[in-house]
Amino acid sequence: MAELHVELVAADRKVWSGEAGLVVARTSSGDIGVMPGHQPLLGVLESGPVTIRTTGESGDGTVVAAVHGGFISFADNKLSILAEIAELSDEIDARRAERALERAKAEADAAAERRAEIRLRAVTSAR
Repeated sequence: MAELHVELVAADRKVWSGEAGLVVARTSSGDIGVMPGHQPLLGVLESGPVTIRTTGESGDGTVVAAVHGGFISFADNKLSILAEIAELSDEIDARRAERALERAKAEADAAAERRAEIRLRAVTSAR
């Protein structure tokens, strides 16, 4: 199976690196799926879950991350996801995210509500 190398990096750390057969992310132009051999691209990431279908040494499986803003770049079978904030689904405390969502709704904080919703979607997508 053809593979592409993926680097998911947040402003403060390298979040995930490995081989994949497919990566799905939300850009300002809509959802995009990137597979090996995709045309080169550079896009602005919208907040949302990023799904990585892993292969190779990473094993066949799925990695899901909650990503908040940034850029996506693909060339020469290398995909870079450079996010302002990124968390792997297994790093997210679902109960804490639920409480944050309730708090954001009560305070009418739309940005905090969106962040909490994305974190919860990443957790449920990974199941």
